[in-house]
Amino acid sequence: MFKTLREDIQVVFDRDPAARSALETLIACPGLHAILFHRINHWLWQRHLRLLARLGSHVARFLTGVEIHPGANIGRRFFIDHGMGVVIGETAEIGDDCSICHGVTLGGTTWEKGKRHPTLHDNVVIGAGAKILGPITLGTGARVGSNAVVVKDVPAGATVVGVPGHVVVKKIPGEKAAQREAMAKKIGFDAYGASKDMPDPIQNALDTMLDHMHKVDQELEELRRELGERDKVEEKHRE
Repeated sequence: MFKTLREDIQVVFDRDPAARSALETLIACPGLHAILFHRINHWLWQRHLRLLARLGSHVARFLTGVEIHPGANIGRRFFIDHGMGVVIGETAEIGDDCSICHGVTLGGTTWEKGKRHPTLHDNVVIGAGAKILGPITLGTGARVGSNAVVVKDVPAGATVVGVPGHVVVKKIPGEKAAQREAMAKKIGFDAYGASKDMPDPIQNALDTMLDHMHKVDQELEELRRELGERDKVEEKHRE
């Protein structure tokens, strides 16, 4: 329990640059408060203390502006930024290291019993005001843009925007992504700020430049090796 609490506090520092101290986070972070309330309410729900769990959820909603049904399954290091207006339904499932912003709804599209809310795999990020509706699945590392309405499954690593939500960026191969990130770090430039998943022409141009620079860098390394070997041969001959 204390380990989970430490993780829930630490994740605020990791993902919110406005967080300055543990005390400030504990007393003035409604997203964290909502998660802590839910941990307790979910524990009660699992032990069939349903009325008490729902009462705790109602109190948390009044205090934080975040409504999380005690039946929802939420993984470790979950982060709610700002929090106001977030709604998470009973059968929602959220993996580890996910982040959502204010105004997000993980809602259902039917009155029937059973699984009716979304499933989020690990490392999913959902922008402010987005609506994820129905028993759909968002794959690992998926991104949802602000105010999008998503009613279909989202592949792992994809970015979804619009109403209705549609995929605008699919995950590029891991090796290529790693090459670009390494080259950006090498030249002291973070080409992947807030817009790294957005399909704009500037980002496409930057990606092309990074790919070209990586190729030139490889050729220079090969040339250095060849010159080094030639110098060794010449030095051997002189001896």
